Amino acid sequence: MLYSALIKPLLFQLDAETAHYTAFEALPLLTKPFVGAAARASLGVDRAACHAPRLARTVMGLPFANPVGLAAGFDKDARHVEAWDAVGFGHVEVGTLTPMPQPGNPKPRMFRLPPDRALLNRLGFNNGGAEVAALRLQKRPEGLIVGGNIGKNKDTPNERAEDDYLKAFDALADAVDYLTVNVSSPNTPGLRALQDREPLQRLLHTLQERNQRRREPRPLALKLAPDLTDEQLREAAGLAVAAGFAGLIATNTTISRAGLVTPAAAVDALGAGGLSGAPLTARALEITRLLRAELPATVALIGVGGIMSTDDARARLAAGADLIQLYTGFVYEGPALVTQICRAL
Repeated sequence: MLYSALIKPLLFQLDAETAHYTAFEALPLLTKPFVGAAARASLGVDRAACHAPRLARTVMGLPFANPVGLAAGFDKDARHVEAWDAVGFGHVEVGTLTPMPQPGNPKPRMFRLPPDRALLNRLGFNNGGAEVAALRLQKRPEGLIVGGNIGKNKDTPNERAEDDYLKAFDALADAVDYLTVNVSSPNTPGLRALQDREPLQRLLHTLQERNQRRREPRPLALKLAPDLTDEQLREAAGLAVAAGFAGLIATNTTISRAGLVTPAAAVDALGAGGLSGAPLTARALEITRLLRAELPATVALIGVGGIMSTDDARARLAAGADLIQLYTGFVYEGPALVTQICRAL
């Protein structure tokens, strides 16, 4: 494959964030007449295979062409939604988007751990703001489900977090098919404290109340951290169900560094951040099983974290996920992974 033989080795010569945006800005080539078809074929991308009728499913009341999605964080500002459709994704989650634009944390802030097939990032919700993304989403491919992942600005204290989530919700609700509440990123100081029972319950109910005032309410989902205890996960799931949320997303990145092949000193030198990729596979799979056992059948479960292969995708769906999302697996395996999973399913 062109990606593994040529593109990935070249990209991996660059620092992780530079490589991300270098490849990111080349994505529109996949949508161009003639050139796009050749590029997709050389990358092992077969959109038609990802739109086989047997792959279609209805989740959260929405029609997904297939269960494979792009996780939040990859296309924060909804810049290349058409390209993700060309790759074959059944849905794309843009964001995390905040009410006001913000630059994120100082660079360098994204790193690879190749021996572990992992990424470490502390990007910090760098984005151009929810309103700008909503404008871009006025033009998007028909049939592609788009979710909007929302969070609070870094300088907004937790006491006023609800205001930020409401502003981001209002900006995006007309432009997306569903919305995800992100209180689980480790890269915004204090954000994970919003997963505690009282603030989480208040936030979820506040957003749902605003949602239900709309002529067409949007399905709402809650994204959880893998570092919560099983009891905390059960409690958060119960709060989401009680608030009428349509789904849960398991999981975000982890702050754990257990079991890594990369030497501890090298990992420590990279600093703080959320770890994604293969080291997260087992815990994310375990959480998927746990949550599926807790949730009513009517509440969707989206599995993300460490899905690096077709076997990982099958395992996550077999554990009870209704949909799956890719991020680090896409970086290490390339666009062909989407087609491979669709064919395997």
